[in-house]
Amino acid sequence: MKRTGSEPVTARSPLRLRLWFSAWGLAWATFGTIAFALAGRPGWAVACGVLWLIVTADMAMILRHIRQGPHYQPGRDVPPYEPPRKN
Repeated sequence: MKRTGSEPVTARSPLRLRLWFSAWGLAWATFGTIAFALAGRPGWAVACGVLWLIVTADMAMILRHIRQGPHYQPGRDVPPYEPPRKN
């Protein structure tokens, strides 16, 4: 593909990869919250619980962007969008 100079504006995010990383983080944050709570470490359990909430919010945003279709996650057959023109 030819460079146009607008790549940062038309860059495509690897949302599916981010979704898998979020799922991995969600699993570990859940495990950490439960394990530290059972081990009697409330501070670490709260820290993992906060991380769990952050990862859940990030995962919700990623899923929202994926569901918005090719504007946010175009396939290889969809060319990059032209940057918006300022009037």
